[in-house]
Amino acid sequence: MRRAAFVGAGAVLALAAVAVGSADDPAVPGMPIPARPMPDLLDVPLWRVFTRLPRRTRLDVHDASGRDRRVLWPSNWRVCTQYPAAGTGVGRRTTAVIGVVRKGESCPPRVLTARR
Repeated sequence: MRRAAFVGAGAVLALAAVAVGSADDPAVPGMPIPARPMPDLLDVPLWRVFTRLPRRTRLDVHDASGRDRRVLWPSNWRVCTQYPAAGTGVGRRTTAVIGVVRKGESCPPRVLTARR
């Protein structure tokens, strides 16, 4: 009996999630979603990037220092580079490439000259 109640509650939550949808989903199936502008993410903590990008945007995060470190805890890193640039249209299939360094480290010099 407990198992049936658990499955029932899970099914209700799944249906509620589908019914709510999101701003990224089109109201009419097959209708294209307008591109949203890419936010300016430079010097933003990495954990904030996840809340500022559209929901279905793919994210490629790498260590911009050149040391090829793994980015395991987003709260310990900040953004140094981003592609596409701020203001560029970001659609559903866009992949955002984010270069990060640990908090307290400075961005590599080659990044700072291209940043403006």
